[in-house]
Amino acid sequence: MFERVLSFLRDLPAGGGAKPNADDPRVAASALLYHVMNADGVRQDVEWERFKEILAETYSVSGDELDALAAAGERADNEAIDLYAFTSVLKRHLDAEARKAFIGLMWEVVYADGELHELEDNTVWRVAELIGVERQDRIEARRRAAAEAPGARGTSSDE
Repeated sequence: MFERVLSFLRDLPAGGGAKPNADDPRVAASALLYHVMNADGVRQDVEWERFKEILAETYSVSGDELDALAAAGERADNEAIDLYAFTSVLKRHLDAEARKAFIGLMWEVVYADGELHELEDNTVWRVAELIGVERQDRIEARRRAAAEAPGARGTSSDE
């Protein structure tokens, strides 16, 4: 099933223009992943690498195209006043299973450094609420990501 979701994400339209923008679902996803990576105020190399790996795997991009997508997500996040601009794009373009899978990807970025910070937890919670992912699905995705991140520390009010 996860491969089917990844396939769906890969097939999302890239937007009409040559320059990626926040209405492009790939840029919206990149911006949200970038946002959660920076939620705790510290961007570690391991988080940046996982962020780029997720973009590469999810959208089948590499090289300059990967760098452009990462930069577009960073730029969009830095210019945004809230998360709604991105979550509304994903909610329009992703079905329920793909939205759940996206929350799982967010948790992978969160746990890339082996720690869960309350601001990261809150960010994923807000995004999940905005894109219509149920609490139990968000918690299950967090548990899976935590289990795959050896030495993960931190707790959440969900437990």
